[in-house]
Amino acid sequence: MSIFFQFLVWQFIDMPKAILIGWRNFLVFGSNYFSVPLLIKTYFSYWRRYGSSYGRMFEFWRNFETFIFNIMSRVIGVIFRTFFIIAGIIAELLIFIIGLIVFLIWLILPFFLIFSLIFGIKLLF
Repeated sequence: MSIFFQFLVWQFIDMPKAILIGWRNFLVFGSNYFSVPLLIKTYFSYWRRYGSSYGRMFEFWRNFETFIFNIMSRVIGVIFRTFFIIAGIIAELLIFIIGLIVFLIWLILPFFLIFSLIFGIKLLF
């Protein structure tokens, strides 16, 4: 096989496969790093498992304090999880868009090079 055909195979078959594999790895990393599915599953859980157990039935103030503390822990958990879910979705969208741009630029680059050479020769003459 001539070097020109080896270049075409590398440019349009081998490297696009490698770019897609790398792109997929970045998407998987972003998904694992922010763990959006897990955050959605545990959306109303205690923040960092900070929850208190209730006292006996007739300890009204202790049970009231525990109830308020547990509610506040869940509210803090919801606030932080919402922030991390939004950040994870934005990061995944950015990774997807940047990967798409890199992939398309890689495919268009040889045609842009040929066009630039032809345009430069026309400017000379």
